[in-house]
Amino acid sequence: MKYGESAFDIIYLAFAVVMGIRILKMRKGRAGTLAGSAVLILGLGDAFHLVPRVLNYFLETDLTVWLGFGKLVTSITMTVFYLLMVRLWAEAYGEQADRRLYGTVWALVALRVLLCLLPQNHWFRNEGSVLWGVLRNLPFVAHGAIVIRLYYTKRAQIARLRPVWLLIALSFLFYIPVAVAAPLVPMLVMLMLPKTVCYMILIVVLAGYVKER
Repeated sequence: MKYGESAFDIIYLAFAVVMGIRILKMRKGRAGTLAGSAVLILGLGDAFHLVPRVLNYFLETDLTVWLGFGKLVTSITMTVFYLLMVRLWAEAYGEQADRRLYGTVWALVALRVLLCLLPQNHWFRNEGSVLWGVLRNLPFVAHGAIVIRLYYTKRAQIARLRPVWLLIALSFLFYIPVAVAAPLVPMLVMLMLPKTVCYMILIVVLAGYVKER
């Protein structure tokens, strides 16, 4: 298991970072910059969690602190990723800035980051809490629901971006059980594999969109 999972994680990280750089290189406007930045932040942020996870399989050193720090960083960078996806939606579909929409999104982002930074999460002690898993993910799921709705309502307008809402919805479907109940049922962590596949497909979709602009 450790070899297969480790190989998958390394392939995903390399793919996300390389594609993020490639999208930025072929961008032709603000939408391309937002898409490339989102993908690059996704890959680099996940590296903080996945690299220690891979090393933990092969080293005898206690990496508990690094694994916890990686989870914290990934929690924040994932929030930034979905913030950029909102900005990309507005740019791609030519939507005017909606103060109420952005106000809600920024409030959810701020609340999510604040909850992630609180010491009750016990990031560095490998003591997962179901209660805090729920609390810190409530604003994140609400943020994700907004992103899903935005892309769903416009799905017919840009063919290349049509699958975005579904891929994000599936990623949350796989993520929520892990975020909430993994401390009680460790095997739920395996759901992160199909979640990651959704992200890889999403990266391909965004790259195709930027290429055709």
